[in-house]
Amino acid sequence: MSSGYHTTWKVPSEHREDPAYRAAGRRMDFAQAVYDRRSALGWSTAELARRAGMSEENIESIEESGVDPTLELLEQLATALESGARIDPRTSPEFRFEGHAA
Repeated sequence: MSSGYHTTWKVPSEHREDPAYRAAGRRMDFAQAVYDRRSALGWSTAELARRAGMSEENIESIEESGVDPTLELLEQLATALESGARIDPRTSPEFRFEGHAA
């Protein structure tokens, strides 16, 4: 499983379909999408929290993959991030926040 100083992870296909595995993947994709869009805008977690009407701890928890993405949360963050939300379970990552066209 390891080669030199690098380790590779091989996830058996039956695990990839496990609901818990899929849920963890969604949380990670969601966390990365929030972080990427916030960073692209040059905002701190405090700034996003203020714009979203949330606490900074909530934003940090989201970006640490600790929150399941709900429709309400996606809508709230898309508005705060001045973007649209794209969800496509056929792709990886499943979530993206995209800025509105000028």
